[in-house]
Amino acid sequence: MLAPRRDFLKMIGTGFVSAPFATSCVWRPPPGEAIKPIRGSWISIWWDDRRHFYWNDACLRFTAEQWHAAVKDVADLGMEYLVLLAIAKGGKAFYDTPLLPKLEMACPDPIEALLAAADRHRVKFFISSDWYGEWDARALSDPDRARKRFKMMEEIARRYSHHRSFHGWYWPNEACLSPYFADAFIAYVNDSSREARRLMPKAKTLTAPYGTHQAVCDDTFVRQLELLDVDIIAYQDEVGCLRMGPAESARAFATLRRAHDRVPQRALWADVETFAWEGPPNQQTSPLIPAPWERVRAQLEAVSPHVDTILIYQYQGLMNRPGSRAFTGHPDSTRLYTGYVRWLRSR
Repeated sequence: MLAPRRDFLKMIGTGFVSAPFATSCVWRPPPGEAIKPIRGSWISIWWDDRRHFYWNDACLRFTAEQWHAAVKDVADLGMEYLVLLAIAKGGKAFYDTPLLPKLEMACPDPIEALLAAADRHRVKFFISSDWYGEWDARALSDPDRARKRFKMMEEIARRYSHHRSFHGWYWPNEACLSPYFADAFIAYVNDSSREARRLMPKAKTLTAPYGTHQAVCDDTFVRQLELLDVDIIAYQDEVGCLRMGPAESARAFATLRRAHDRVPQRALWADVETFAWEGPPNQQTSPLIPAPWERVRAQLEAVSPHVDTILIYQYQGLMNRPGSRAFTGHPDSTRLYTGYVRWLRSR
């Protein structure tokens, strides 16, 4: 998730980029509620830059009981999904593997702790397939990286697929819509999904592209959706990264809805960014802090008419139930939590 976001400042343009719509991309608003609730979130064990400053060290000290509480907290809000950001980072794995040294953590197996808690609280996990190495151009197409990624997937499936909460896989080497997917990204997703079906035939697959402000609905993009072998695409709304405001987000997701209606086998979800920046935006050295609830509410309202499900990036560190055993992150995270809960109870 965060690795591609480091490149936002290098992307062309700063606002929503419109494009002529094909007449076959006519969109009709779906029935349903005006604002959809949050149904899931990303979660991390550790990340190797300061964007996770307010919760990184605390999570390394989490016990299995605290990881359990972290899952219970989101389940108590009615969330159904969690997406594990990574299974390794900075050259160290979060589980025992001969491929990499293991990260030093208080909990000997946080992935097991998370999935066991999710089993109990009926939360569905998408488990990351990476990061064996750093995110760079080689991550998609280097044959050696692919072999090692598939080896880690095989290990993860062998260790954890008995959990009913292991719902699917998350492909974290995300694409930029510019306004189309790169061929290398399509090949990476399709190869990964083929391996996932070999290991766990019933598992779902998810990816979360960025560059959403450049969304188009034309025959070229629709053809790419047909070729892309993934069950769910949760596009980043880019409001936290200051690429769009909620109004532009609504237009972009309406465009994507038109495209996905022509390829209904690709579910359209949103990845709503619940963060702001303590320092300069879009910098690896700048800690993420909670966005105001009023902004997040506007983001949810913007995407709700157009998507099937809303995920956020993220609950952990940015939303906290006061008094939680798994409290971690910025002190203002209780404000975003209480604002959301107040709205949720008023619906």
